[in-house]
Amino acid sequence: MTEKKNKSMIQRRLIPTYIFLIIVSFLSVFPFYWMISAATNESIDVARGKIVPGSYALQNFQNLIQNNNLWGAMGNSFLYAVVQTVLALLICSLAGFGFELYHDKGKDIVFTVLLLAMMIPQVATMIPLFRMLSTLKLLNSVWGFILPSISTPFLIMMFRQNSRNFPIDTMEAARIDGLNEFQIFYRMYMPMMKATYAAAAVITFMNAWNAYLWPRVILTNPDAQTMPMLIANLASGYTTDYGLLMMGVLFCSVPTMIVFFVLQKQFAEGITGAVK
Repeated sequence: MTEKKNKSMIQRRLIPTYIFLIIVSFLSVFPFYWMISAATNESIDVARGKIVPGSYALQNFQNLIQNNNLWGAMGNSFLYAVVQTVLALLICSLAGFGFELYHDKGKDIVFTVLLLAMMIPQVATMIPLFRMLSTLKLLNSVWGFILPSISTPFLIMMFRQNSRNFPIDTMEAARIDGLNEFQIFYRMYMPMMKATYAAAAVITFMNAWNAYLWPRVILTNPDAQTMPMLIANLASGYTTDYGLLMMGVLFCSVPTMIVFFVLQKQFAEGITGAVK
């Protein structure tokens, strides 16, 4: 009887916690629900605050693909995001691997300068980067989009911090077996840092997919526009079709959600620095 009373008391004490979690979960999910609901309604219904799904989804979708280059923008965003993610993971992991596992006095100075670069706002470097890439004739190209972002101080710092859990004894044993440094990196470091790579991939893909300011500057050709640029165009003008706009936002949101849900477990492990 005493154990039952204790369990019932504990459950009663947890009721406020559950209520709080339910409220927070509802507030977190509601904007996504409202986005889906708005995508199925006419613009006037969205403006009036209707939150119940309607029957205008097909018409909004037809208007979106007829009046805008939806599939071209989706393809451009996928291309830019995937290429940037792959190159950023390779370069930043190599840098983090080197900064942590090879000790040198000058290394700390370089890393300090790298961290100071995080304090410089993107807007301050935008004009020099644009002039540089314009001189190299890289406007409206995938390289013009990704080159400023394939090596970021944040990702390098993330890989360096997580590399502290990499077993040094294993690396020394590999050297004795005859592996060189690049073989150690590809055969041992990369497989053991899968969680960190997954977390970095999620962060980089989302940043590349959602980027707006730099693509707006570097991609002047309408055929090279990305999904955020397309959505910005939908919101411009004298009148805004909110149903059409929310349909575009829905298409823009789905890929990032899929990537996150597929890699969410590895993402959590990578953020905490797990090494396998």
